[in-house]
Amino acid sequence: METRRKSSIGRPRGFDTDEALERAMRVFWEQGYEGASLADLTNAMGITRTSMYAAFGNKEDLFRKALERYTEGPASYADRAQREPTARQVATAFLDGSVRATTRPGCPAGCFGVQGSLAAGDPGRSARDALIAWRNEGTLRLCGRFRRAVDEGDLPPDTDPELLARYVMTVANGIAVQAASGATRDELQQVADMALRSWPPA
Repeated sequence: METRRKSSIGRPRGFDTDEALERAMRVFWEQGYEGASLADLTNAMGITRTSMYAAFGNKEDLFRKALERYTEGPASYADRAQREPTARQVATAFLDGSVRATTRPGCPAGCFGVQGSLAAGDPGRSARDALIAWRNEGTLRLCGRFRRAVDEGDLPPDTDPELLARYVMTVANGIAVQAASGATRDELQQVADMALRSWPPA
């Protein structure tokens, strides 16, 4: 809100930056970084290329802002999961959130953070690196939470927090890929439930 207020000083933009960014996020989510042309983006956002550059910077800048929006919106389940009282509940909330986010009605199937730029040539390298960092950060945060669970006795002392975090993240990423391939929410929820059956006993 504060950003929008500052940007409106002087000549008004004449469009809703939040709505435009939401639409850009959906284009990147559905088509990936390299698949989304500037024409695709500006048409979806309902603005000119000049307005896009003025408000958001170049395509790479816009992609990063769209990723932030995705993190704070559809992928916000990851933050909420961290606050669950036990490690098992963290993993459950994380995987359940992944299932819901990747099969959300009215949104592209799959995960922006997984399929936005898995394979990219030189023009998309920055976007690919941004998503690698995004996914690695998610794994590190889970690792830290599971390490705390070991320290608190919520997980067995011989648990490897890093391996457990990578396992949960790998299942979540697999759920995203399967969702993009047409798997239903019910099918993917069964996958999430199965993954948790082998959870380390407290």
